Amino acid sequence: MDHILITGGSGLVGQQITRLLEKKGYQVAWLSRSAQGQKNFLWDVEKGKIDPEALEWADAVIHLAGAGVAEKRWTPERKKLILESRTQSTKLLYSAIEKAVNKPSTFISASAVGYYGFNTGTKLVDENSPAGDDFLAQVVIAWENEAKKMEALHLRTVLLRIGIVLDADGGALGEMLKPPVAAPLGSGDQWMSWIHIEDLARMFVFALEKTTLQGVYNAVGPNPATNQQLTQEAASAKGKPYLGIGVPGFALKLVLGEMAAMVLGGNRVSSQKIQKAGFQFEFFELSAALRDIFHR
Repeated sequence: MDHILITGGSGLVGQQITRLLEKKGYQVAWLSRSAQGQKNFLWDVEKGKIDPEALEWADAVIHLAGAGVAEKRWTPERKKLILESRTQSTKLLYSAIEKAVNKPSTFISASAVGYYGFNTGTKLVDENSPAGDDFLAQVVIAWENEAKKMEALHLRTVLLRIGIVLDADGGALGEMLKPPVAAPLGSGDQWMSWIHIEDLARMFVFALEKTTLQGVYNAVGPNPATNQQLTQEAASAKGKPYLGIGVPGFALKLVLGEMAAMVLGGNRVSSQKIQKAGFQFEFFELSAALRDIFHR
């Protein structure tokens, strides 16, 4: 597989995967609404348009596209966009692949640990654990169902349920450390299943190259942390003051609305399946991951 097509390539994870693939000698192109910069093929999900040459060119597709779940308050319109940006983009890819004469052989899709629900308590959940019934869980179920349809086109299909991605340039850490003083959210006891962005990019490449991999895998590190632990260690690594008194849940609900459930709940998610498949993490411990991120 020489030609790798990425949707959502301009995001933090997409850029990291692109750099890693190009370093390994792959040719990478993005599906994008703009033809500027990186080698791109054009698509417009809202209009249902896609350059058919993209899927003729691609040996494999890495599908990351989807509206950010934490960027804006969850109005009915925003919730619709969060869902349809994932399901409609996957349907558009399916349609284009179905029509392609030279089909890609592999389809690797992002998914999310939100599949398990906003709050699974202290129980360690794995890929066989039941789905939740909240908004994000329903989004992930619908998203995965569309991605799994690729199997009917004889594409090897892998879905990576991503946890909290740790990176210095944005994402969860950026939001946690934005206030002048870092503090846990709510009780701080809720579990956060994190992964270093470099390990996540390596996992996508692992899924690409290990041709026996198929189905759903949790894309989280081996050692989940509580919100309090993650906040305290991130503040220490960044050199920011830490206040051990949690931000009250009612205050978060006033500010964030329904979205507050996403930060007040948590998941303790197992990485055993991907490890047994042969993936080796570079960052096992939270402290080492944070030191690397803030002191590269």
